Amino acid sequence: MNLGVEVIKLEGVVLTDKAYKETSKILTILTKEKKVISVISKGCRRLKSELRSVSERFCYANFNVLYKENKLSTLVSADIINPFKNIKKDIEKISYVNFISDLTNQVLKNNYSDDIYDIYISSILKIEEGFSPSVITNILELKYLYYLGIEPRLDGCVVCGDKNVVTLSSYKGGFVCKKHITDDYIVSLKTIKIIRMLKFVDISKISKLDISDIVKKEINSFIDEYYDRYSGLYLKSKEFLKNIEKI
Repeated sequence: MNLGVEVIKLEGVVLTDKAYKETSKILTILTKEKKVISVISKGCRRLKSELRSVSERFCYANFNVLYKENKLSTLVSADIINPFKNIKKDIEKISYVNFISDLTNQVLKNNYSDDIYDIYISSILKIEEGFSPSVITNILELKYLYYLGIEPRLDGCVVCGDKNVVTLSSYKGGFVCKKHITDDYIVSLKTIKIIRMLKFVDISKISKLDISDIVKKEINSFIDEYYDRYSGLYLKSKEFLKNIEKI
């Protein structure tokens, strides 16, 4: 008799973990094959449980799951793909990964695409490799705007389409040419060039990030303001991240 239940292997990352009863957890796992699933990890909070180490946030593994379509599945076992040792020993990196995980969870509620999984995984792996967590996070944020349906215009002036742009405005929604500047802050020409490049770059193929502090600051300010103005999202992890950045 087929009850629609089988043990399957799923590549994925734990986005959230929530205590359940005395010794278990409910995990939200973003998977490559089955999108976002909820899984119970029975007894994982016991000190000697084999599921303890794979039932934490950011665990990137191949999960063997007793899978139930559109219901709570059960974690059987898991093989860790990458333990993210460098991330876990650095509070700044942990804060960035915490934020991008929260943001990913929110974006998935708005729109699911296989590309979101690839962007998310690639971002965490690059932070683990030692690339600037702030720049990698900004790239991810830029790409996610498309899936939120609020993508800025970065191919010409938002007012007239002129390719000869001179600044970037969150208020106006993207690039602005000289004719349509009002009281906009003027960013550097390097910022204009690099933000356009970051929008299209394949994160998994990044081998070098040589970006000045002023360009980083201008790009980050634009993205923060743009999200605040258009996304409607409020994430506590973002506020914590901003406080970390000030230290």
